[in-house]
Amino acid sequence: MQTLTEIKALLAERGLAPRKSLGQNFLVDKNLLTRLIDCANLPPNHPVLEVGPGTGTLTETLLLRGHPVIAAELDAGLAQLLRDRIPTLPGVTPGSFTLVEGDCLGPGRTVAPALLHALDTTPTHAGKPYALVANLPYAAATPLMIALLLAHPRCHTMAVTIQREVADRLSAKPGSDAYGTLGIVAQALAVVEPIAVLPPECFWPRPEVTSAMVKLTRRPAPLAPLPGDPSAFATFCQTLFSKRRKQIGAILGRATPLPPGFDPAARPETLSVSDLLTLHAFLADQPPTTPTPSPAEP
Repeated sequence: MQTLTEIKALLAERGLAPRKSLGQNFLVDKNLLTRLIDCANLPPNHPVLEVGPGTGTLTETLLLRGHPVIAAELDAGLAQLLRDRIPTLPGVTPGSFTLVEGDCLGPGRTVAPALLHALDTTPTHAGKPYALVANLPYAAATPLMIALLLAHPRCHTMAVTIQREVADRLSAKPGSDAYGTLGIVAQALAVVEPIAVLPPECFWPRPEVTSAMVKLTRRPAPLAPLPGDPSAFATFCQTLFSKRRKQIGAILGRATPLPPGFDPAARPETLSVSDLLTLHAFLADQPPTTPTPSPAEP
């Protein structure tokens, strides 16, 4: 596992430096890097997706543990470093490392087509369940995790370091300011487990915010029946939470029927994840003439 001195030397040899614009803050605490991999609790030879590998310290540790890795790296200089270095490391199985150079995200906050192609066609990953294990760039964390949860069920586990604010939103409870679409969708589809809080000194360069390590384990089935595409539930929640302090009856329209026991005066921010799933399923089962929410940004 690379030390901070080794990371700096690898970058200096190629005239590279961390780029703030890409959110490049390298996790340099060896104990926390080990903990990130351990908390994923992967069986031997299990495929891994990594986003933002940097100089490859997490990558090489995963590979040396026997996990084939597909990594997405946006920085061209770091991508070349990884291509040159990782396959030559002693103990790395030939063909176990695949690099996708470019953004992990595509149009509409989806997973990038090139990354999906690699996940679907690379022999180590094609057709197999995989885990996301990564020190995620802050800007990519939320859209990537949501995209994987909603549309890519083969990704069954996410063990990631992210901004603490995002981690708080993932596990937020009804009534809190952090409670919203991100946490509702995550909790509906996965078990969210906070692992550790990471102060800025765990990274180089030090970020201006505190980070957190969190694990998401996809549920075998959502907390409550989820009709159709899970993305429709996310859009429904976005609509409600764009007016989170208004009454549900006012948001949906007073003529809209509600499930038995639902109070039209309740506000979205007070409803549990199960309540929201029940409400969504009930409305989806109504005749087409029933007023339904229109899509909105979160």
